[in-house]
Amino acid sequence: MNNFLRLIGRRLVALPIMALGVTVLVFFLMSFSKTDPAYTALGDGASPEAVAEYHEKYGLDDPWPVRYVRYMGDLIHGDMGTYGAARNSVAKRISTALPVTMQLTFIGLVIGAVVSFLLGVIAALYRDKWPDQVIRVFSIAGLATPSFWLAVLLILLFSSYLKVLPASGALPHFTTNPAGYLGRMIMPAIALAFPLTGQMTRIVRTAMVEELDKDYVRMARGAGVPEKVVVGINVLRNALITPVTTLGLKIGYLMGGAVVIEVIFNLPGMGTAILQGVQGNEANLVQASSSSLLLPSSSSTSWLTCSTCSSTRASGRCRLW
Repeated sequence: MNNFLRLIGRRLVALPIMALGVTVLVFFLMSFSKTDPAYTALGDGASPEAVAEYHEKYGLDDPWPVRYVRYMGDLIHGDMGTYGAARNSVAKRISTALPVTMQLTFIGLVIGAVVSFLLGVIAALYRDKWPDQVIRVFSIAGLATPSFWLAVLLILLFSSYLKVLPASGALPHFTTNPAGYLGRMIMPAIALAFPLTGQMTRIVRTAMVEELDKDYVRMARGAGVPEKVVVGINVLRNALITPVTTLGLKIGYLMGGAVVIEVIFNLPGMGTAILQGVQGNEANLVQASSSSLLLPSSSSTSWLTCSTCSSTRASGRCRLW
């Protein structure tokens, strides 16, 4: 328990430093943008006087370090600022976009974990036989296939040719329209989960093979213990320690991939929010979106990784210490 709390404390201490670094980087990079937020808000036909007044009102002529300090001061008081011509609230935009990204990440994580665990176990049990060879080809394909490329193929197949799944449009709420929600989210989730499935399948297979070759497995089989008991209780429980820990480290990568997938499928998540901010040179929206992704990804990764490691460090099987 002490090791668990110590590692969680390290993650919590590092999180503000990471958030500070992201905000500084975003502010610095956005200062090189040629897009003027004044024209984005007022329109391309705005007069020079109106543009100058807009700059003065929102302090856009100040150097970026001055604007950054002002932004951080507002952020400490809970004000993320506004964006767009209507000066919409950034906090409200994040509150509606972040749950969509979290939902997509969770669905992709579940699909990738379930499929990879099943395929990895089957490949290990039928080692060097045809099921293992077929699963090996599948896992290599998953490792070599980018999510965004697979997303385009899924849109062409299921939306353009078969016309059975929507590639764009409004995202229904799950409680009011479960079928519509799943139909809208299933293709993005598969595109997000496929590379993860390829990686985790190889990890699960390797862990299972190592465990199946240990002496206690041969002794249990020689003693007449049923194969289901040996594999399902003893081998599987010990072999999944490393895959579960690795899965926790993949959550951050999934959230990063979800941002790209959301843009392709036009989902109202953090990806579209970041793209909207970049296109309009809205630094407040971009850095609030980027910083908001740090907390859930870091927290979920730390929790899953630390909860696994805290139970295995004593036996020397945790590879992260």
